[in-house]
Formats: sequence, structure tokens, C-alpha cells
Amino acid sequence: MWDYTEKVKDHFLHPRNVGEVENPDGIGEVGSMACGDALRLTFKLDEAKKVKEAKFKTFGCASAIASSSALTEIIKGMTLEEAEKITNRDIANYLGGLPEAKMHCSVMGREALQAAIEYYHGIKPEQKKMLEGRIVCECFGVTEKEIRDAVKINHLTSVEDVTNYTKAGGACGKCHDEIRTIIKQVFLEAEAEAKKESENTPFDIMTNIQKIQRITEFLD
Repeated sequence: MWDYTEKVKDHFLHPRNVGEVENPDGIGEVGSMACGDALRLTFKLDEAKKVKEAKFKTFGCASAIASSSALTEIIKGMTLEEAEKITNRDIANYLGGLPEAKMHCSVMGREALQAAIEYYHGIKPEQKKMLEGRIVCECFGVTEKEIRDAVKINHLTSVEDVTNYTKAGGACGKCHDEIRTIIKQVFLEAEAEAKKESENTPFDIMTNIQKIQRITEFLD
């Protein structure tokens, strides 16, 4: 049995903003009935271009319903620029946390929000798929971009982590090696970026740790 917080239980048993906004400005659809989770998010902006109304329809478990409900509450009153910065961690934290094996529900919420914002900006679903690149997990239709984003945002280090957050690799397992390669690539890129930033930081404003690292690199 999953160890849900009281807030997750509340949003599952008493979900907010269920339904669909009339004449929405944004529409985001992610997941599929075949995969066991699907979410449709709609929102409408006010005259100040802030989210006036947000509603959802979800097919899924308690975590999926709670995450979707929480998301609609979080984005109300936000500009789209503010909403774009929301991560799946923000959704999970709003609920007081989610079991690791259910974190993919918060990821689905973030993806639906991104899709709805892209819809507002005129990016069609088929264009979005092209931008996301090739599919790595055929069983659940998870793209390389979706896996890379989940690894970056949540600092995932294993195939099991990726499965918990995206479902990728949770069925036949053929994509496990490729998922491991993506994880390694993301961390190598992060290390290279961190090193570049350190090299560009003036010595007099570095932290002591950064100074020691710079001196060690110089001596090496």
C-alpha cells in the first residue's frame, strides 16, 4: 500500500477544478489510456494574461488525480512565464511529497502544462513531438527529451529512477542500455557546464572550495 500524505489523499478524494474550461486559451494532452495514465489540462487567461481558470480530466491512479488537482491550484493567478518555470518537484512538494514510484504522475502534470502553454503559442501537438525527438521507450512512447528533462530536473542516476519518473523502461526493458547512456550524457554535460562556469568566475569572488579546485586544476 502506498504511503500517501494527507494532502495527496485530500486532492484525490476531493479533487479541485475537475472538468474542462469553456473556450480555453491553452490545451495540453499527455499520456494515453493504453499506458494507464492520461491527462487533459485546459486553462483560460484574464485580461492581464494571467491564468484565470484551469481545469483537468485525468485517467489514472490517486497520485495522478492529486497531482493534476494540485497543478490547477498552483497555476491560478500566474503569468505563463511564471507557469513555465514550474517543475514536477514543485507539484510533488505542494502535495507534501509523492512515493518515488509515483513521481511520474507529477512529471505528467508538468508535461501537460508545457503542452498547454505551447498550444497557446501556436505549437501543435505533432510539432511538439518533432521537437522532442525520437522515442526511446516504445512501450510507453517516452522520448529522449522527456528522459533528459527528468534526469536534469530530478538528478536521476539509475534506470529505476527514470522508470519511476517517466515510466520509460518499465515494460520490456529493451531501452535500459539507452537510458543508461542518456543518464551518463546528461551528467557529463552538467560537469562540463559547471567547469566552464568555474573557469569564467573571477578568482577574487570565488568561494574557498572553488579556489581550491582552481588551484588543484592548475597544479595538475
